Amino acid sequence: MTAPARVGVIAFAGVLLFASPAAAQPAQSGCTSAPTAQGTQTLRCGAAITIVAESGAKFELRDRNRDGQVDSVELSNKALLLEVPKRPRRTKFDVVTPQAIAAVRGTRWAVDAEGAKTSVFVVDGRVSVARPKGRASVVLGPGEGVDVEASGELTVKRWAPARVAALMSRLGQ
Repeated sequence: MTAPARVGVIAFAGVLLFASPAAAQPAQSGCTSAPTAQGTQTLRCGAAITIVAESGAKFELRDRNRDGQVDSVELSNKALLLEVPKRPRRTKFDVVTPQAIAAVRGTRWAVDAEGAKTSVFVVDGRVSVARPKGRASVVLGPGEGVDVEASGELTVKRWAPARVAALMSRLGQ
């Protein structure tokens, strides 16, 4: 498959697959897409959800309840910065990676999936982080992060300014 053939968006059964940050957003997703000067892509979904994707990020937008609104993202590579408003208690927005599930009820946070590790950092609000098949979870507040690998404890840490700056720089912030 040629490189141009790999770049683009495929929409099917409530799933939108992004193979490139420069891909256009289909109208049926309820999202609009715009590349930025820093090489990131900004998606605006509905009235209030904003997703900034690092250049080369691979992710799928999901509409689990098929109401026409994005309510989940599956991230397989690189980083996303998300801003999601408060939602009714029974409806959650989450980001799923091979190592972690980051669920939120209204906040701004970043998720970085690289190799065998997922890192989650909270800018504002609160985010619950767990392994996909794990019972243990942690809750992160502003300035806190956690690195999730296949095993080991989920340890919440206040991230050093240099680490925060490096991640936010990758996201054009």
